[in-house]
Amino acid sequence: MQYDANSPEAYMEMIPEDRKAAMSRLRDTFLQHLPKGFEEGMSYGMIGYVVPHSIYPDGYHCNPKQALPFISIASQKNFIALYHMGIYADPALLNWFQTEYAIRVPVKLDMGKSCIRFKKTEHIPFDLLAELAGKMRVEDWIQLYEKNYKR
Repeated sequence: MQYDANSPEAYMEMIPEDRKAAMSRLRDTFLQHLPKGFEEGMSYGMIGYVVPHSIYPDGYHCNPKQALPFISIASQKNFIALYHMGIYADPALLNWFQTEYAIRVPVKLDMGKSCIRFKKTEHIPFDLLAELAGKMRVEDWIQLYEKNYKR
């Protein structure tokens, strides 16, 4: 479900009332715990955290006019989605996350390649996501991205 928002604040205003508290807390988690250099904005109709062109002028290989995406959060029809490109690209980080999730969350992880789905807001592990946010610096993400994706 995409919202026609041109800023994270506008996006937050458009989502259903029952998701606002969780989405706000999720947004705050990333704003507080992402390493220096990542910027918040809108990306693919979601709130995104990207490596800006001022740091990585090449941009995203799929569309170089866009900044390099790292994390996105979205309120979908039946769940809150978290897209984390780092866990998609780094098997060790993925393994760490899956292990910690199983220890800390009482429900099975619902995950695609880079998409983590939270059907119930009370099952969002904010502390774990704060740790995840801090595990990869901008420089680390650029290096991993170039190794895995850039041709």
